Amino acid sequence: MIRAAFFDAAGTLFEAREPIGRTYARLARDFGLDAPEEAVAASFRRAFGDAPGLAFGLGLRHDELRRLERRWWRERVGETFAPLGKFLDFDAYFDALFAHFADPGHWIADLEAAATLQRLKDGGLKLGVISNFDYRLYRILDGLDLTRYFDSITISSEAGYAKPRREVYDAALARAGVAAHDAMHIGDSEHLDFAPAAALGMVAVLVDREDRQAAPSIAGRTARICSLALVHQVARVFEVA
Repeated sequence: MIRAAFFDAAGTLFEAREPIGRTYARLARDFGLDAPEEAVAASFRRAFGDAPGLAFGLGLRHDELRRLERRWWRERVGETFAPLGKFLDFDAYFDALFAHFADPGHWIADLEAAATLQRLKDGGLKLGVISNFDYRLYRILDGLDLTRYFDSITISSEAGYAKPRREVYDAALARAGVAAHDAMHIGDSEHLDFAPAAALGMVAVLVDREDRQAAPSIAGRTARICSLALVHQVARVFEVA
């Protein structure tokens, strides 16, 4: 029987209020660099896709982790704009951008998130987050009123390893006191969420919102759903709700 459910954060529980590329491009214009939104978005996807995981190993102090997280993002933003032009004051732009995405008001919770989490919690499950987001995640979850549902929040930098590495999953499972076989993980990335969770023996659930009318597709200990509202149907298969 499943005893715990873990969720990815950005893209699963919440998303940005406007497309990331639009935000990057819009704020860039405020700092003197005018680049097309589509070009900025494509360059961001390349920079982010090629980047090392947002994790720096074990044993680092919290202040050092915060410094390294910020540097990691500064490098990604720098790589995004490298082929698009130069800022007169890149540091000022980055500071504004980093603060923008730290503000919960610039994110929106999935409409089904709260009800889904409450239903699982009422069913007796331990709930956790496993995310490659940085420390700003804590403030965002608080601002979206989601923190109260979770027994643990595991972010890659503090775990020392980033998804898809199994160590970040192992860290979350250890905090919850459950084995992989007794847990499920729900996320929107095949590579970062679905495949590694399945490989560990967790019930792996992929959220694919492309077809909002699709019924849950369950095969063995994996499932594909189009909405968080369907998580409980998957849970019912494994007698957890």
